[in-house]
Amino acid sequence: MEASMVELMKKYLVDNVLILIPVLYYVGYLLKQSQNIPDKYIPWIITVVSIVFTICILGINVNSVIQGFLVAGATVMVNNYKKQLDKPNETLG
Repeated sequence: MEASMVELMKKYLVDNVLILIPVLYYVGYLLKQSQNIPDKYIPWIITVVSIVFTICILGINVNSVIQGFLVAGATVMVNNYKKQLDKPNETLG
């Protein structure tokens, strides 16, 4: 499953913006630690920050906005994978 995730990232994300995934993950971590920001707003904040950062890297164009959404999605996906890996093993049945 992880190999397909990496393949999807390589296929759809520009190499220059891949560095934003760990950066945004850390921003999300800091936001989660803050008691002033409800959890439901964190993905939206990550998306806005991601779009701003991709515009800074790639310039102002439609592709930057699309890449910003994709990077934000990849960051949230990585966070969800980590949550699933941290769970104790569950048995079926």
